[in-house]
Amino acid sequence: MMSGRTRTLHVGVVALASVMMAGVYAQQPVQQSQTSAGSDNSKSSLPDVQTVIRGNFVQRLGRFYWADWHGKLPAGPTPARRAFDAPLDSPPYPSGDWSYGGSPTIGVPDTTMYPLMTALKMENHRTKIYGWAKGTYNQSTSHDSNYPLTFASSPNTARLHQVVTFIERLPDTVQNTHFDWGYHITALYYGVDYRFTTTKGYLSGQLLSDGRTYGYDPLMEYADLYFPVKDGLNIRVGRFLSLPGLDSPLAPNNYTMTRSLVYTAAPVTETGAVATLKLNKQWLVQLGMSAGHDVAPWSSDHKPSLIACVNYSTATNHDNVYICANGINDGKYAYDNVQQYDAVWMHKFNAKWHMATEAWVMYERDVPNIANDVTNPPPPESGTLGAVCAPGMLRCFAPEYAVVNYLNREISPSLTVGFRSDLLNDKKGQRTGTATKYTENTLYVNRYFGSTFLMQSDLRFDHSWDKRGYNNGKARNQLVWGVSLVYRY
Repeated sequence: MMSGRTRTLHVGVVALASVMMAGVYAQQPVQQSQTSAGSDNSKSSLPDVQTVIRGNFVQRLGRFYWADWHGKLPAGPTPARRAFDAPLDSPPYPSGDWSYGGSPTIGVPDTTMYPLMTALKMENHRTKIYGWAKGTYNQSTSHDSNYPLTFASSPNTARLHQVVTFIERLPDTVQNTHFDWGYHITALYYGVDYRFTTTKGYLSGQLLSDGRTYGYDPLMEYADLYFPVKDGLNIRVGRFLSLPGLDSPLAPNNYTMTRSLVYTAAPVTETGAVATLKLNKQWLVQLGMSAGHDVAPWSSDHKPSLIACVNYSTATNHDNVYICANGINDGKYAYDNVQQYDAVWMHKFNAKWHMATEAWVMYERDVPNIANDVTNPPPPESGTLGAVCAPGMLRCFAPEYAVVNYLNREISPSLTVGFRSDLLNDKKGQRTGTATKYTENTLYVNRYFGSTFLMQSDLRFDHSWDKRGYNNGKARNQLVWGVSLVYRY
């Protein structure tokens, strides 16, 4: 059996190399989205939008993709922005700016051009309808489960991970003279990935009661209120993604196909309000209150929880530090009620190299003992894990810490490679079910075709140090190769 899986993984390594070679030898020029790049000179050498993208809905949609994949999307002049110049290229990276959660990037214009909006002849509208579909396939030395590897947890199988449609209006945060507003609605978020984003109280019975493989999650619904205070104040109200972190549940917003161990154990969404105040180009502060991690305000587990963050960029914008205290309350056991202290540091070495590092410490108090060494232990709540406590204890303090580093190299405007190293110490097993230290190392390659089709491939080795943490507790080691395809519309 092992030899067969080893041969299969060898094929995966060859495929990974093939993607890299294809990116090097089959480059297609990539044109940035309309108004996001280009000058008057570059614009004059390209046909105008009506020449390239015309006809009925189907024709306009097809011609958008053709123009995008051949680097012929019309480009307008670079729009004004009040923020620093973007330190990175996007694509091929998920974002050109150092990111922070809970707010649009203040001082940065909305320049993205979406295929669906162009096909509808609504490319200049403030309200945007867009989305993507993502599927993956992986080959693994495990046969029961890849967990705690997430977003590809089923071994040796293909999955539809996400079919997503968002309706969104971004506030104009480049101007700083008057009030503006925006909103975000999840019209569709369907696939196996709903299992990793479910919030108690938001259609959570699909997972917590029924255990469905595929499901729908109304991932984000919020309003943005923007005020001309200092360099810009945005107040977000509703359900939104948890503020800190390098990884995201949204498929196009990640360096890799799989997620880090740091992300596996961290909370995903909050419901509440958060204010983001940009003091100047270098400093930004955030303060908010939520109902707690991954719980709706009407859930029995809701608790008023503090969110407080600070973001700092150096004068060159080659370094950015983002520090958050996230979901802080009494810390007593409830659905995903971890107390999180998170720090992210991003550094640009030069035009081609940058790295990103995240570390957090989390804990929860009075977690039920699941060590099977006490009589009548309190049962963990559905959808949560207990802790491996000291003998005789009914409940105990459950801490964990984690750190991850991404090192990225831009080969071309459509090809990147990188390496990720990751450590999670789940000291009481309260986040993964096994009290052990985990490490993973991943070599990854990302190949963009235009700005709308993304191929990602990972070759990843995981190890659990103290106990067998992989393949449902049967293995210490796990080797996985996988590929994902993300198609944007």
